[in-house]
Order: sequence, then structure tokens, then C-alpha cells
Amino acid sequence: MTKALFVDFYGTVVHEDGEVIKKITQIIYDTGKVEKKSEIGSFWWKEFQDIFLNSYGDSFETQRELERMSLKHTLEKFGSNADVEELSNAMFEHWMKPPIFEESKEFFDKSPVPIYIVSNIDRKDIEKAIEYHGLKPAGVFTSEDARSYKPRKELFELALRNVKLKPEEVIHIGDSISSDVNGADLVGIKALWLNRFNKEIPEGVDSISNLLEALDVLSGNSEK
Repeated sequence: MTKALFVDFYGTVVHEDGEVIKKITQIIYDTGKVEKKSEIGSFWWKEFQDIFLNSYGDSFETQRELERMSLKHTLEKFGSNADVEELSNAMFEHWMKPPIFEESKEFFDKSPVPIYIVSNIDRKDIEKAIEYHGLKPAGVFTSEDARSYKPRKELFELALRNVKLKPEEVIHIGDSISSDVNGADLVGIKALWLNRFNKEIPEGVDSISNLLEALDVLSGNSEK
């Protein structure tokens, strides 16, 4: 029986920072030396991933610091004189006041079991975003708390310990196959992939197209 939901936040409950990233990429293109704009995004993402994947335990860095470092390297790579702090702050502003998906508040209101947010983000930023939208999760667990990022298992393990539930008593919902589905699988938690944009569904992955569909899945589990 499912006793709680673990839910990713950015890209799941609220929008990702894709629009802000597009604006920052354009600024780098306008102020730097690069032939194709796509080179900026590719380099920036690889830089972020390289430091992100090695950020855990004693080597852990906050999401804000990872973004600053990867953005700084990107500006240097393409010879842009744009201000790294100014560009970073635009991204951080989005993290604190992100647009919310249409059904998210109804999902929180109607869930018959507690909803816990489990997110790769810094605690102060997500607390600001939760307050901004007036959401009432039963609890919040962040990468900063665990000093580790999904898909590593430490964040999921931290959440399970604190809510005092077994993996089979929880469903995790998230928009990322790599972070949410694969990460939850590492600790034996059933995952629902939130596929908002009708992407091809990998074999063996259970998917939903919006958060309210998760409540239908939950209802089916409760009846078993």
C-alpha cells in the first residue's frame, strides 16, 4: 500500500529554467566569440554535468555554486565579457519564483496521502518557491540536506529515513528519467515518469502526462 508520494519539484511541480537559460545563452552569443549558438548550450551543459556528477559527500557543492562555476567556465570559453553574477542571479530569481504548472495546486489539495518534495536544489531557494506558490508539502528534502544529488541514492535514503517508510510504501514522481526514475530504482522505490511533452516512453517505464494522473495510479494501488 502506498503511504506517501515523493515528488520532484522543478520540471514536475513548477517549470524548469529553460526560458532563462535561452536568454542567458543569447547574451553570451551577443557578447562572445562563437559561430553557432548551439555550441554555448552544449558546452555549458557538459561543464555543469561534469562537476554535478562529482559533487557529493566531502566534495559536495550547492546548486548555486555549480551553476556559477559552469557559467563562469562558459563565459571564459566563448570570450564573453558578460557579468557572471548578473546572469547567475537571473537564474536564481527563477528558482525562487518559478511559474507553476496548471494542475499542481489541485494535486497537492486532492492527494489522499502526504506529499514530500525531493529535489536537486538548495534549501533556501525551494523554500522561497514553495512559499511563493502557497504549497503545503508534508516535508521537503533537498540535495543540500543529503550532500548528494539524484540519481545517487543518498537523497532518497534520507527522505525514507525521515518519513519512516519503506521503499515499497512510496511512489516517486519526476520529469527526469535519469535523475528521478533511475534514482528511485536504485533504492527500490516505484517511479512514475512525468512525461508532459509526449516523448517516447522507454520500455519498462511507467508514465503519466500530468500530476493528477498520479492520483489515479494511487487509487488503483489502494484498491489492491
